[in-house]
Amino acid sequence: MVDENKLRDRAREVIARDDVRRLIGWKRGTYGFESAPIVLSDASEVDQLIFDATCAQNPASFLMLEEKLPVPRGQEPDTRKVAVLVKGCDSRAVVQHLVEKAYGRDDVVILGVPCTGVIDARKAEKMFGVASAPVEVKEDGDRFVLEIDGETSEAPKKELMADKCLRCRFPNPLIYDELVADEVEKWADDDFEDVGEFEKMSPTDKWKFWDEQFSKCVRCYSCRNVCPMCYCVECVAQKTKPQWTRRATDISENAVYHIQRAWHLSGRCIECGECERVCPMDIPITKLNRKMSRDVARMFEYEPGVDSDAEPLLTCYNPQDPEEYIM
Repeated sequence: MVDENKLRDRAREVIARDDVRRLIGWKRGTYGFESAPIVLSDASEVDQLIFDATCAQNPASFLMLEEKLPVPRGQEPDTRKVAVLVKGCDSRAVVQHLVEKAYGRDDVVILGVPCTGVIDARKAEKMFGVASAPVEVKEDGDRFVLEIDGETSEAPKKELMADKCLRCRFPNPLIYDELVADEVEKWADDDFEDVGEFEKMSPTDKWKFWDEQFSKCVRCYSCRNVCPMCYCVECVAQKTKPQWTRRATDISENAVYHIQRAWHLSGRCIECGECERVCPMDIPITKLNRKMSRDVARMFEYEPGVDSDAEPLLTCYNPQDPEEYIM
């Protein structure tokens, strides 16, 4: 468990530094089973910081928003560092940003937070209903203890955890300047069982599945907006000259949009699950991205977000690639 007082004390020291302009982390949400992201610019705000199983959001997404902020006319850009709190899956996004030269290692201060799993708000709402006030969560062994609207409830962790946590191989941050708690033991291995089951389906059944899923899409672009790896200045999905995807929300255009995103994230997706978490239509977007991740691993023995000294997949060449897919 992370000691929140220690976390705040360390964050207070970091945000007070002259070379740090902001700190990104989590605060208690306004209601329900999720926290909210927070961007701090002063040490007096640090007491709002929290870390518990409601902290599902990936703060690394906000690093790229910082990079794209316009500089007001007549002002010089603020080149001081941005500090960020990261879980294991969040840290993979930071690693991949560094691989892609989105920003430099000296531009960020990384406070690592070991994680024992976050709550899936949809699972929690099915079990307990919608909470009108912020839910506070503590861990008691293999159970979550939840304070919901003034009442205490319990549930097995595995019944409430996000699916990504049930197969998590990186509960500890892969990159950090300081770890704010002791490392935790890895409790799972990812054998891509979910993808394997999907691969057994016939092409007809696969298309029937995605036809049903993509037909639900309202093209709100939440999946793109929340994704830490979708940081193009102009998204191809909304370009008009040339126009690759029309704005219509029919199955044809929706399929193009989602398949296009999957291609653009191949060898880049760090499987944080944010796209699926924010989707208002409950589309299993992660399944598509994980299929691409598995193919990349098979074909090129490449895994994104684990080595900041690596090259991006499509810019490197390895004569030892298995190449079995070519034959």
